[in-house]
Amino acid sequence: MTTVRRDGPARPGDPVLLGVAGLAGLLLVMELAPRLGLVDDRYLPPASRIVAALVTEAGTAVFWAALWETLFAWALGLTIAVAAGVLAGLVIGSVPVLRALTASTIEFLRPIPSVALIPLAVLLYGTDLGSTLMLVCYAAFWQILVQVLYGVADVDPVAFETARSFRFSAWARIRYVLWPTALPYVFTGVRLAASVALVLAITAELVIGSPGLGQEIANAQASQAIPTMDALIVVTGVLGVLINLLARTGERRLLAWHQSVRGEVTL
Repeated sequence: MTTVRRDGPARPGDPVLLGVAGLAGLLLVMELAPRLGLVDDRYLPPASRIVAALVTEAGTAVFWAALWETLFAWALGLTIAVAAGVLAGLVIGSVPVLRALTASTIEFLRPIPSVALIPLAVLLYGTDLGSTLMLVCYAAFWQILVQVLYGVADVDPVAFETARSFRFSAWARIRYVLWPTALPYVFTGVRLAASVALVLAITAELVIGSPGLGQEIANAQASQAIPTMDALIVVTGVLGVLINLLARTGERRLLAWHQSVRGEVTL
């Protein structure tokens, strides 16, 4: 068996280079389409005007306050969802009877779209941060819970019974047998939940009117400031990319010992 490291300089087919080329192509299309009359520039301004509006927004305190509100709601909601999802997943997954009792309830609640809870969130919390947190936590919680349940189910029963036969305590079995197996699933759930949490934070701000980038997008639309609206939408997209990259980087660093992220190919 030969082990080949995925190292070396970037090649023409490198995903990063291809991604940059694709982004450059998109910007070129966005610049030329309105100027050539292919689309109405009142609704899709050229990319240069969107960039100019973004630079203008970046110089205002309102933009940075809205960005902070969005990131705070996202981070707090995600933290609550991760803590609750991991704890519930470990408890439910470790007790077969409890797993069987809750299976139908989980499958019923999990597909409910978080946006369908907007009226309930407004009734409970109004347009405050609580409404955003409710939607973010609900959406992110299921991503974490399902992945943790998969991780617990993937534990080798022989290893678990061996630990039991050596009289490992319940905490020791969780720490040395169950947790190492479930951890990659947990990180997958966190990565998925991080993106979903951002989507729901922006959605809540846009629909409910909670403070944040979503509210600023709605205000720009109402005032017909289309370049500003598009610039703020670009910011939300950049945030999504950065959050995904951060989650992947953390996963690779903290799970460097796991085969799924070693970055090796066996031939």
